[in-house]
Amino acid sequence: QVQLVESGGGLVQPGGSLRLSCAASGIIFSSYTMGWYRQAPGKERELVARITSLSAMYVDSVKGRFTISRDNTKKMVYLQMNSLKPEDTAVYFCNATARFILRTDDYWGQGTQVTVSS
Repeated sequence: QVQLVESGGGLVQPGGSLRLSCAASGIIFSSYTMGWYRQAPGKERELVARITSLSAMYVDSVKGRFTISRDNTKKMVYLQMNSLKPEDTAVYFCNATARFILRTDDYWGQGTQVTVSS
């Protein structure tokens, strides 16, 4: 059974920091591209950052402020969020995806709320 469990969300003031964590189980973690997505009220879910074992990429709006990292031994992926802005307010979701010869896997966590407000 595959599980992705996010933690670390909460309420933070503008300019503050949060670190999101995602614990994965039931998958060969190192084979998966791990990503963080977010969905604000009334908006579509959008990619924030993703990481393979070789590289990471970020959406322009978070470059220089957010850092994604992974620990293949612990099966964890993290999102360090600095200089948070009110527009970063959203539910943040952890995602694991991999393409195999006969199938494509795409798994999601339940999400964790991040609210940036004074």
